[in-house]
This record gives sequence, structure tokens and C-alpha cells, in this order.
Amino acid sequence: MLKTHSCGELRREHVGQTVTLAGWVNRRRDMGGVIFIDLRDRAGKTQAVVDSGRTPEGFAAAEGIRSEYVVQVTGVVSPRPEGQVNANLPTGEIEVLVDQVVILNTAKTTPFLIDRDDTVDETTRLRYRYLDLRRERLQRNLMLRHNAIKFIRDFLAERGFIEIETPILFKSTPEGARDYLVPSRVHPGKFYALPQSPQQLKQLLMVAGYERYFQIARCFRDEDLRADRQPEFTQLDMEMSFVERDDILNLVEELMIGMVQAVSLVPLASTTFARLSYAEATERFGTDRPDLRYGMELKDISDIVGSSAFRVFAENVAAGKPVKAICAPGCASYSRKQLDELEGMAREQGAKALAWLAIQPDSGEMRGPIAKFFTVDQLIAITERLDAQPGDLILISSDSKAIVHNVLSTLRTELARRLGYTDKKELAFAWVIDFPLFEEGLEDGHFAPSHHMFTAPKPEHIALLDTDPAAVLSQQYDLVCNGFEVAGGSIRIHDQTLQAKIMSLIGFSMEQAKEQFGHLLEAFEFGAPPHGGIAPGIDRLVALMAGEPNIREVMAFPKTAQATDLMADAPSVVLPRQLDELQLAIKEKPAKAS
Repeated sequence: MLKTHSCGELRREHVGQTVTLAGWVNRRRDMGGVIFIDLRDRAGKTQAVVDSGRTPEGFAAAEGIRSEYVVQVTGVVSPRPEGQVNANLPTGEIEVLVDQVVILNTAKTTPFLIDRDDTVDETTRLRYRYLDLRRERLQRNLMLRHNAIKFIRDFLAERGFIEIETPILFKSTPEGARDYLVPSRVHPGKFYALPQSPQQLKQLLMVAGYERYFQIARCFRDEDLRADRQPEFTQLDMEMSFVERDDILNLVEELMIGMVQAVSLVPLASTTFARLSYAEATERFGTDRPDLRYGMELKDISDIVGSSAFRVFAENVAAGKPVKAICAPGCASYSRKQLDELEGMAREQGAKALAWLAIQPDSGEMRGPIAKFFTVDQLIAITERLDAQPGDLILISSDSKAIVHNVLSTLRTELARRLGYTDKKELAFAWVIDFPLFEEGLEDGHFAPSHHMFTAPKPEHIALLDTDPAAVLSQQYDLVCNGFEVAGGSIRIHDQTLQAKIMSLIGFSMEQAKEQFGHLLEAFEFGAPPHGGIAPGIDRLVALMAGEPNIREVMAFPKTAQATDLMADAPSVVLPRQLDELQLAIKEKPAKAS
């Protein structure tokens, strides 16, 4: 080894020992006759002192050293002089008095400073990701990720799970998002698909009798990207046989609590996870992934305003449309411009307008364009329903339930950000259960599964598949945290007859089903056990535990929001002979008519 210790390892008990360290020069300070070098590796930093009187040759070498040079030093561990101890550094009580300096490699001037957490344009960071990864923040995040995955593996192994890898090259099947396709050279015209998840394969493992399976699985989805979505991502994939819903929820809850307590930089809000039905979550928060770190819940005021003189509300209530509101504490002073910004957000979610009432902080009187349409008693009832106080702003939406929920959920999130509620450093987990089995409305006369076609309905709702499929609730469950879905799963269908009925309702004939999922349907004919599973997202969980706003900050080599790798310049053009081997040709996109 080129070093005897890491740069974060030395302490006062090592004083007097001769050691060899190797790493990158974090900082160099020339004090005239003495050069201080902060030497850095993954484990930390140590101060090395190169004194011209102690080592003339070493001092001559150190004079040529610059930041990010790769250097080896040999010397004696010594306590730092009185008054020079660095309490913020684990190695801050000692320094190494250098006898020998070896420059292992030089370095160009870096495009940004490695030793500081200055704000750097993300394009530059991704272009030089190997330099970005040297920075303390990224190293901390990736170590947290390693520790989280190690905890997961140990936790599940102790509970009888075994880790099984499933193929990356598999069959393309309809699973919601667009597949990444891989052309086959050996079978021209045919394609593999990269897995969106190992969903079918883990169900086959249950048929195979493995009962408790998991893997840290790489997954791929070729979909239009959002700022915080990646084309390739990592999930903890789990499946269990002979279980009911609460068995899985209880196990995952125990895993999450243990993992957060063991490795997270952000603490738990509570070791008790709330369990909300889908209906309750959407009624109270407007979304099925609520952030429970703050209130501002949606309140239905239809019964109060339905008989008011405000015609829009009265007519909507008569037509069965809800009127709901949220209260933004301390926002009654919002300017016309700020209110217009909120209305613009509401319109983006489908609203025709946004109504508001501001409670004057001094008098407690209501102001707002619609205030005159309500009686004093109605205004008092609205404030009491929302627990509104002087100085608060009430925002009201009325339309279809879906639009109202989208509008108020969006405004709730935005106002929480503005008020600093989302800065609260805690992890608020909750389960959302009892989802509808099918999406609302029909597509080409057929239902669309709200999760996937292998999700089992609640046993007591199976009879409704023949009479009222839209009313059927499923055994789907999601784990949410701080406004994000961090895991999703369900109890699966293991009965062939029930699976065939679901296929029919979503518009799959048995011929189509066998063409797409024949391997799975055939497996069910050989004795499939009752089973269910879940897939927590590793990237999102680690980002939350690290207190990071974006999953790119906890991935070693992420893509941009446009799915490009700026460091390697991918995707890229391939050689013509590679296309020839695959019997593929690039089709020119037709020019747009002028």
C-alpha cells in the first residue's frame, strides 16, 4: 500500500508514530520556510507540515505543489501547537511533521473549487462529474447511500429474504411508461426491453417458491422527464408469499424506521406512520402524496356557501360540484401581484378563476372581491371552518372535484414553500391505502388500472367487478414522505379466473394477454401462492435522508433533465457498421413545411 493510514484516521493516540499518507492536496499555504498542506482522501483531511529546516528536499518538492495534486507524505504524527487545534476537524488535534514528499501526479486548475461548497452551475458540475464527486457534499451523500443499502441488505437477510438478480434484457410488455428497446443482432428485427421494474419476474419467483425475495434493482423508463426524474433509477424490489397487506406494511415500516435512525441526516417526525385511505388523503390534502409536516388542509365549505348570493358557488353546489378552501396563515397582506401569481397557478391546474378572502389583521374584517356576497354569519362560519385568524388569507376553488383538488394541492405546496414550512428538517412518513382499482372514466370503453393489471381488488369488492367496477377498491398501498411517493406496491392477483376478468375489463382479450404475458399466465396454472410486494425508490429515499432537494445529488453519474450525460456526451451517434450488424437504418425526419 502507498499509505499506512487514511487522511481521516489519525488522532491524538497516534502521536509519535511514523505514518505515510496519500491523497489530494485540498489546500496549500506557504508561510515562508514552512508549507502547510491539507491532504484529503475519501475518509477526511489531515494537516501536513513541511518545514525547510526538517526536510530541505521535501520542502523543495512542496514548493511546486498546487491544489488537487496527488501527493504522498511520510512523517511523524505530532500534537498541534497550543491555540492551533481545529475543533471542527476530526483530525484537528494533530498534524504530520513531514520528512518526505512524493508528487504522485500533477493536476490542471479545476473549473470550480473542490474544497468549498460554493454554488456551481449544474451543467459544469455534470460535465466534470468526477471532480464534483471529490467534494465533501457528494462524498457524504454517496456514503449515506452505501450505508442505507447495506442496512437494507442486512435487515432483510436477518428476516429470511434472499437477494436474487433478474434479467436486464427482457420482453417488452405494456407497463405504463415507454420501454427502452435493445435491438438483437442475433435475431434481426426483434428487440429486448430494459425492465421498467422486475414486476413480472418477482411474481414468477413467488410461483417458483422463494417466498421472500429482494434485490437492489436497476430500472429504466423512456418517458418525458421532469426536473427530478431519471431515465435509469434504483429501487428496492421486494416480494413475499403467503402474506396479507398489513404484513408488508408493518415490515416496511420497521425497515424505514430502523434505516432512518441508523443512517439518516434528517430525523423522523414520528415512529408512528399514519395510514390514510386514498379518499381521505385526497379530500384533506388534494393529493395522494400529502406532505404531513404542516397543516393548511383543504376544507369543504359547500354547505356554507351553497345558499349564498355568490351565484357561481350556489350553482356549482346545486350541480354537485364542491367548494373547498385552504387558509394561508399571515398572508392577508398579499399584494395584487402576489394574488395574481396564485391565480395563474390555479388556472394552470384547470381552474377558471381563484376566489379569495383576506382577514384584516387589525379589525378582523373581510376584504376581497367576493366578500360582499356573503352574510356576516356565513363569513364567520367560513373562518371557523378553516380556523382562520386575523391576518390570514383564505383561497377558495369550486369546479369538478379533480380540478379543485389539483388547484388547492398546488397552492398548498407553493404557500408552504413561501412560508418556510417545507424547510422543516424531519421525515414525515404515511401510508396511503384503499386506492380505486381503476382510473376514473373509461378509455375506448374500457377501464384503465390505477396501479397495474396484476393488482388484486379487496376481497369484499370482487363481486362489484360484475356490477360496478368503478366502485372497486384495490389492495394497493403507497408510502409517502414529505410530499413524495417513496414506495408503491400491492397484493397481487394469483387466481387465473380473477386475472382473466381484470384483463377483460381493461380491454385485453385472452389472446392479447397470452401474447404479452403468456409466461406469467402459464406460470399461474402451476400453483401460484397468494403474494404481494412493494418497491421503495432508493434514489428518492436517500435524497430525503440526506436533506437534498434533487435525486441527482445522491447519484454518482446522473443524467440531465433532458436525459443526456454531459460528461460522456451520451446518447451519441454510433458507427454505420454497428447499425449494419443490427440491420437497422436511421430514418431522416421529414423537414417541416415552410
